[in-house]
Amino acid sequence: MFCVWHLTQGETRATIRIAAMLRFRIRFLTRLWCFFALGLLLVSLPVSAQTAHQENKRSQRHEYRREIDKLEEGWRLAVMKHDVPALDALLADDYIAIMGNGMILSKQQTLEGLRGGTLYFDTLKVSDRKVRFYGKTALVTSRAEVKGNAGDGDISGAYRYTRVYVRDARGNWKIVSFEASKISHNVADQ
Repeated sequence: MFCVWHLTQGETRATIRIAAMLRFRIRFLTRLWCFFALGLLLVSLPVSAQTAHQENKRSQRHEYRREIDKLEEGWRLAVMKHDVPALDALLADDYIAIMGNGMILSKQQTLEGLRGGTLYFDTLKVSDRKVRFYGKTALVTSRAEVKGNAGDGDISGAYRYTRVYVRDARGNWKIVSFEASKISHNVADQ
C-alpha cells in the first residue's frame, strides 16, 4: 500500500521555500568552508616555506662545516708532511699569516719555509675547534699543541689560532688569513 500525501497549494509553496533556503544555506556554508580552507592554506604556506628555508640553511651550514673540518685536517697534514702542493692549493694568493712571534708571512714565504725546512713540526695536535660562518666567509678558532721549529728557533707550546676561509667564485674554500697567539702558562688551562 502506498500512502499519498496531498499538499495544499500553500503547503507546496512553503515546502519549495524551505528547500530553496536549505540549498542557499548549503551553498553558503560550502563557500564559507572553502574560503576558510583557502585562508588557512595561505597563512600556512609562508610559515612552511620559511621553515623549509631555515632547514635548507641549517643543512648547508652543516655541509660547509664538514668541508671546513676536512680542509683543516688537510692543512694539518700538509704542514706535518711538508706537502707544499697541498698547502699551495689551500692558500689564497693574497694569504697573510701572523705567527705567534708577531712575524708576518705571505703565501710565498709560507710555502718556501715549508719547502726549505725552516718551518718544521714534530707534532701538531688540534682541539677545541669552533667554526662560524658569515656569508661566504668561515672563521675557525682552535687550540693547538705544537712541537716544532721555525727559522728563528723552537716554537713548541700551546697556541690559540684563528684561520679565515673565503669561498671563491668557483665554490672552493681558500685560506686568506691565519693568526696564532702563544698561550702563556698563566692561562694554559683555560
